[in-house]
Amino acid sequence: RRPRYLPRHVAHVGAGGAGEAVAARSLLGHQHVAAGRAEEQHRGTARSAPPVPPLPAAVAAMAAEAEEEMAHAEVLELFQEALARLVQDPLLCDLPPQVTAEEIGSQVALEYGQAMTVRVCKADGEIMPVVVVQNASVLDLKKALRRHVQLRQARQGGVQHLSWKYIWRTYHLTYAGEKLADDKKKLREYGIRNRDEVSFIKKLRK
Repeated sequence: RRPRYLPRHVAHVGAGGAGEAVAARSLLGHQHVAAGRAEEQHRGTARSAPPVPPLPAAVAAMAAEAEEEMAHAEVLELFQEALARLVQDPLLCDLPPQVTAEEIGSQVALEYGQAMTVRVCKADGEIMPVVVVQNASVLDLKKALRRHVQLRQARQGGVQHLSWKYIWRTYHLTYAGEKLADDKKKLREYGIRNRDEVSFIKKLRK
């Protein structure tokens, strides 16, 4: 006879009923454990999800290089615009449109007496104004002359290769009839001052 206080769907624990209750508890416990394990596995899967792999090193390097090139191009464009505005100054108005920072520096140095212009005369009568610092040596003048010729050729559009080793092996620079034979000697030691002229003279064969 089933006790009155027990619901109808709960089995009475008696002979044979104890096993059923234990089996029910075991089943429920197993279901809870299985549910807990499933939840833990789900959480573990969520926690251990692999991160998004980084870009390959080569791709990242290419992207960084492209960004750097764009930044360099923008800086160069701004620099050229600033130079274009700067050469409108009366002090710099004689400079070419595609002026370099080096040429601006030389012009400013001339204005403040820190540099001088040496007029280099070619055999055909052309005169090339070359700017050097006041205490420049003969070698400094040769380097400045080479730079002057390179810039002029680049602006004219047809860059002609010149062998400067051949030129200095074949020619001397002279001032007032004296050869500028010592590259380490200062121009002022030869008596050269601002706007003085030097010329090429062919070396004599030994």
